[in-house]
Amino acid sequence: MKLYSWNVNGLRAILNKGALQHFIGEHAPDILCLQETKAKQGQAEVDLPEYEEIWNSAERAGYSGTAIFTKQEPLTIAYGFPEEIEKQFDGWSDQFGDARKEGRVLMVEFKDYFLINVYVPNEKHDLGRLKYRELVWDRALLAYMQMLDARKPVLVCGDFNVAHEEIDLARPKQNEGNAGFTKEGRQGMTNYLNSGFIDTWRSLHPDEQKYSWWSYRGGARMRNIGWRIDYFLASERLRERIVAAEIYDDIKGSDHCPIMLELR
Repeated sequence: MKLYSWNVNGLRAILNKGALQHFIGEHAPDILCLQETKAKQGQAEVDLPEYEEIWNSAERAGYSGTAIFTKQEPLTIAYGFPEEIEKQFDGWSDQFGDARKEGRVLMVEFKDYFLINVYVPNEKHDLGRLKYRELVWDRALLAYMQMLDARKPVLVCGDFNVAHEEIDLARPKQNEGNAGFTKEGRQGMTNYLNSGFIDTWRSLHPDEQKYSWWSYRGGARMRNIGWRIDYFLASERLRERIVAAEIYDDIKGSDHCPIMLELR
Protein backbone atom coordinates (compact mmCIF):
# COMPACT_ATOMS: atom_id res chain seq x y z
CA MET A 1 0.00 0.00 0.00
CA LYS A 2 1.58 3.27 -1.15
CA LEU A 3 0.18 6.56 0.10
CA TYR A 4 1.29 9.91 -1.27
CA SER A 5 0.81 13.48 -0.11
CA TRP A 6 1.39 16.61 -2.18
CA ASN A 7 0.65 20.28 -1.70
CA VAL A 8 -0.05 21.13 -5.33
CA ASN A 9 -0.46 24.90 -4.82
CA GLY A 10 -3.44 25.01 -7.17
CA LEU A 11 -4.88 21.86 -8.72
CA ARG A 12 -5.88 23.51 -11.97
CA ALA A 13 -2.39 24.93 -12.44
CA ILE A 14 -0.62 21.63 -11.89
CA LEU A 15 -3.06 19.84 -14.20
CA ASN A 16 -2.44 22.43 -16.91
CA LYS A 17 1.28 21.73 -16.60
CA GLY A 18 0.62 18.01 -16.96
CA ALA A 19 2.67 17.41 -13.81
CA LEU A 20 -0.02 15.62 -11.81
CA GLN A 21 -1.02 13.31 -14.64
CA HIS A 22 2.61 12.36 -15.25
CA PHE A 23 3.19 11.77 -11.56
CA ILE A 24 0.15 9.51 -11.17
CA GLY A 25 1.04 7.60 -14.33
CA GLU A 26 4.55 6.95 -13.05
CA HIS A 27 3.83 6.22 -9.38
CA ALA A 28 0.25 4.84 -9.43
CA PRO A 29 -0.61 5.81 -5.83
CA ASP A 30 -3.06 3.64 -3.95
CA ILE A 31 -4.09 6.79 -2.08
CA LEU A 32 -3.18 10.36 -3.00
CA CYS A 33 -3.78 13.23 -0.59
CA LEU A 34 -3.63 16.76 -1.98
CA GLN A 35 -3.47 20.07 -0.18
CA GLU A 36 -4.01 23.64 -1.36
CA THR A 37 -6.22 22.49 -4.21
CA LYS A 38 -7.70 26.01 -4.60
CA ALA A 39 -10.67 24.53 -6.46
CA LYS A 40 -14.04 22.90 -5.99
CA GLN A 41 -14.93 19.56 -7.52
CA GLY A 42 -15.85 20.14 -11.15
CA GLN A 43 -13.66 23.22 -11.52
CA ALA A 44 -10.66 21.08 -12.43
CA GLU A 45 -10.75 18.38 -15.10
CA VAL A 46 -9.50 15.33 -13.22
CA ASP A 47 -9.81 12.16 -15.30
CA LEU A 48 -8.96 9.36 -12.87
CA PRO A 49 -11.73 6.75 -13.21
CA GLU A 50 -9.91 4.18 -11.04
CA TYR A 51 -10.01 6.55 -8.05
CA GLU A 52 -12.80 7.71 -5.79
CA GLU A 53 -12.58 11.48 -5.42
CA ILE A 54 -13.22 13.07 -2.03
CA TRP A 55 -13.04 16.86 -1.84
CA ASN A 56 -13.08 19.34 1.01
CA SER A 57 -12.89 22.71 -0.70
CA ALA A 58 -12.77 26.12 0.91
CA GLU A 59 -15.82 28.35 0.71
CA ARG A 60 -13.54 31.15 -0.48
CA ALA A 61 -12.75 30.77 -4.17
CA GLY A 62 -9.19 29.93 -5.15
CA TYR A 63 -8.06 29.30 -1.59
CA SER A 64 -6.84 26.40 0.55
CA GLY A 65 -8.71 23.08 0.24
CA THR A 66 -7.86 19.39 0.47
CA ALA A 67 -8.75 16.30 -1.55
CA ILE A 68 -8.18 12.57 -1.40
CA PHE A 69 -8.07 10.22 -4.41
CA THR A 70 -8.29 6.60 -3.34
CA LYS A 71 -8.52 3.25 -5.09
CA GLN A 72 -9.89 1.71 -1.90
CA GLU A 73 -13.39 2.72 -0.89
CA PRO A 74 -13.43 4.30 2.58
CA LEU A 75 -15.78 3.13 5.31
CA THR A 76 -16.53 6.67 6.48
CA ILE A 77 -15.61 10.24 5.53
CA ALA A 78 -15.48 13.31 7.78
CA TYR A 79 -14.88 16.97 6.98
CA GLY A 80 -13.21 19.36 9.40
CA PHE A 81 -12.85 18.76 13.11
CA PRO A 82 -15.68 17.10 15.04
CA GLU A 83 -18.01 19.47 16.84
CA GLU A 84 -16.96 18.17 20.24
CA ILE A 85 -13.40 19.32 19.52
CA GLU A 86 -14.39 22.65 17.97
CA LYS A 87 -16.47 23.52 21.02
CA GLN A 88 -13.37 23.41 23.20
CA PHE A 89 -12.06 26.59 21.56
CA ASP A 90 -14.27 29.61 22.19
CA GLY A 91 -14.05 32.33 19.54
CA TRP A 92 -12.21 30.17 17.03
CA SER A 93 -14.73 30.47 14.20
CA ASP A 94 -15.38 34.16 14.84
CA GLN A 95 -11.71 35.09 14.69
CA PHE A 96 -10.24 32.85 12.05
CA GLY A 97 -12.82 30.93 10.05
CA ASP A 98 -13.07 27.30 10.99
CA ALA A 99 -11.46 24.29 9.37
CA ARG A 100 -14.66 23.41 7.56
CA LYS A 101 -14.86 26.79 5.79
CA GLU A 102 -11.22 26.59 4.76
CA GLY A 103 -11.28 22.90 3.79
CA ARG A 104 -8.17 22.15 5.82
CA VAL A 105 -9.08 18.79 7.36
CA LEU A 106 -10.35 15.69 5.57
CA MET A 107 -10.57 12.25 7.18
CA VAL A 108 -11.26 8.86 5.65
CA GLU A 109 -11.61 5.61 7.56
CA PHE A 110 -10.39 2.26 6.29
CA LYS A 111 -10.53 -1.17 7.89
CA ASP A 112 -7.11 -0.97 9.55
CA TYR A 113 -6.59 2.76 10.14
CA PHE A 114 -7.87 6.30 9.92
CA LEU A 115 -6.21 8.70 7.46
CA ILE A 116 -6.33 12.45 8.09
CA ASN A 117 -5.28 14.83 5.31
CA VAL A 118 -4.39 18.29 6.64
CA TYR A 119 -3.36 21.67 5.32
CA VAL A 120 -2.20 23.38 8.48
CA PRO A 121 -2.49 27.20 8.56
CA ASN A 122 0.82 29.00 8.36
CA GLU A 123 1.74 31.50 11.03
CA LYS A 124 1.94 34.39 8.50
CA HIS A 125 5.04 36.50 7.92
CA ASP A 126 4.04 38.91 10.68
CA LEU A 127 3.23 35.92 12.94
CA GLY A 128 -0.38 37.11 13.05
CA ARG A 129 -1.64 33.52 13.21
CA LEU A 130 0.98 32.24 15.64
CA LYS A 131 -1.25 32.21 18.73
CA TYR A 132 -4.07 30.58 16.76
CA ARG A 133 -1.64 27.94 15.55
CA GLU A 134 -0.23 27.36 19.04
CA LEU A 135 -3.33 27.59 21.22
CA VAL A 136 -6.03 26.29 18.86
CA TRP A 137 -4.99 24.45 15.73
CA ASP A 138 -2.21 22.19 16.99
CA ARG A 139 -4.20 21.33 20.11
CA ALA A 140 -7.34 20.58 18.11
CA LEU A 141 -5.50 18.37 15.64
CA LEU A 142 -3.76 16.45 18.41
CA ALA A 143 -7.08 15.96 20.21
CA TYR A 144 -8.58 14.61 16.97
CA MET A 145 -5.64 12.27 16.41
CA GLN A 146 -5.91 10.93 19.94
CA MET A 147 -9.67 10.53 19.72
CA LEU A 148 -9.35 8.41 16.58
CA ASP A 149 -6.27 6.57 17.84
CA ALA A 150 -8.32 5.26 20.75
CA ARG A 151 -10.33 3.29 18.17
CA LYS A 152 -7.70 2.19 15.64
CA PRO A 153 -4.30 3.38 14.32
CA VAL A 154 -4.05 6.79 12.66
CA LEU A 155 -2.08 8.24 9.76
CA VAL A 156 -1.88 12.02 9.35
CA CYS A 157 -0.36 13.56 6.25
CA GLY A 158 -0.07 16.93 4.63
CA ASP A 159 1.53 20.33 4.76
CA PHE A 160 2.16 21.12 8.43
CA ASN A 161 3.86 24.46 7.68
CA VAL A 162 6.62 23.82 10.21
CA ALA A 163 10.18 22.55 10.05
CA HIS A 164 10.61 20.58 13.25
CA GLU A 165 14.37 20.57 13.84
CA GLU A 166 17.39 22.42 12.46
CA ILE A 167 18.10 19.49 10.14
CA ASP A 168 14.72 20.14 8.48
CA LEU A 169 15.66 23.43 6.79
CA ALA A 170 18.70 24.73 4.96
CA ARG A 171 19.20 27.91 6.99
CA PRO A 172 18.00 27.36 10.55
CA LYS A 173 19.97 30.15 12.20
CA GLN A 174 18.72 32.81 9.79
CA ASN A 175 15.13 31.62 10.15
CA GLU A 176 14.94 31.09 13.90
CA GLY A 177 11.70 32.69 15.12
CA ASN A 178 10.36 33.20 11.58
CA ALA A 179 7.07 31.72 10.38
CA GLY A 180 7.53 27.99 9.97
CA PHE A 181 10.39 27.82 12.46
CA THR A 182 9.03 29.39 15.63
CA LYS A 183 9.52 27.68 18.97
CA GLU A 184 5.72 27.48 19.32
CA GLY A 185 5.19 25.79 15.97
CA ARG A 186 8.06 23.40 16.55
CA GLN A 187 6.68 22.56 19.98
CA GLY A 188 3.38 21.67 18.34
CA MET A 189 5.16 19.03 16.26
CA THR A 190 7.03 17.82 19.33
CA ASN A 191 3.71 17.42 21.11
CA TYR A 192 2.43 15.14 18.34
CA LEU A 193 5.56 13.02 18.55
CA ASN A 194 5.40 12.85 22.35
CA SER A 195 1.81 11.58 22.19
CA GLY A 196 2.31 8.21 20.54
CA PHE A 197 2.92 9.29 16.93
CA ILE A 198 6.05 9.04 14.80
CA ASP A 199 7.51 11.14 11.99
CA THR A 200 7.74 8.29 9.50
CA TRP A 201 10.35 9.79 7.15
CA ARG A 202 12.67 10.91 9.94
CA SER A 203 12.31 7.53 11.66
CA LEU A 204 13.86 5.88 8.58
CA HIS A 205 16.23 8.71 7.66
CA PRO A 206 17.51 10.01 11.00
CA ASP A 207 20.47 11.98 9.64
CA GLU A 208 19.39 12.84 6.09
CA GLN A 209 18.75 16.43 5.08
CA LYS A 210 16.04 16.59 2.42
CA TYR A 211 13.36 19.18 1.75
CA SER A 212 9.77 19.24 0.51
CA TRP A 213 9.23 23.00 -0.03
CA TRP A 214 11.24 25.81 -1.59
CA SER A 215 10.51 29.50 -1.91
CA TYR A 216 9.94 30.79 -5.42
CA ARG A 217 12.38 33.59 -4.63
CA GLY A 218 16.07 33.73 -5.39
CA GLY A 219 16.33 30.42 -7.20
CA ALA A 220 15.87 28.60 -3.90
CA ARG A 221 14.88 25.29 -5.45
CA MET A 222 17.73 25.24 -7.93
CA ARG A 223 20.09 25.96 -5.03
CA ASN A 224 18.21 23.51 -2.76
CA ILE A 225 17.62 26.08 -0.05
CA GLY A 226 14.49 24.40 1.24
CA TRP A 227 12.38 23.27 4.18
CA ARG A 228 10.87 19.91 5.13
CA ILE A 229 7.35 20.90 6.13
CA ASP A 230 5.33 18.01 4.64
CA TYR A 231 4.91 14.91 6.79
CA PHE A 232 3.36 11.50 7.26
CA LEU A 233 2.77 10.96 10.98
CA ALA A 234 1.67 7.52 12.17
CA SER A 235 0.50 5.86 15.34
CA GLU A 236 3.46 4.18 17.02
CA ARG A 237 1.86 0.76 16.63
CA LEU A 238 2.06 1.12 12.84
CA ARG A 239 5.85 1.33 12.97
CA GLU A 240 6.38 -2.34 12.08
CA ARG A 241 4.19 -1.95 9.00
CA ILE A 242 6.30 0.85 7.52
CA VAL A 243 8.26 -0.37 4.50
CA ALA A 244 9.52 2.93 3.11
CA ALA A 245 9.12 6.70 3.32
CA GLU A 246 10.35 8.96 0.55
CA ILE A 247 10.56 12.63 -0.45
CA TYR A 248 10.50 13.10 -4.23
CA ASP A 249 12.39 16.38 -4.47
CA ASP A 250 13.01 15.88 -8.18
CA ILE A 251 9.30 16.13 -9.05
CA LYS A 252 8.32 19.62 -10.17
CA GLY A 253 4.97 21.32 -10.71
CA SER A 254 4.50 23.01 -7.35
CA ASP A 255 6.63 24.80 -4.77
CA HIS A 256 6.22 21.58 -2.76
CA CYS A 257 7.17 18.08 -3.87
CA PRO A 258 5.31 14.82 -3.18
CA ILE A 259 6.09 12.58 -0.22
CA MET A 260 5.31 8.88 0.11
CA LEU A 261 4.66 6.30 2.79
CA GLU A 262 4.60 2.57 1.97
CA LEU A 263 2.91 0.15 4.37
CA ARG A 264 2.94 -3.62 4.33
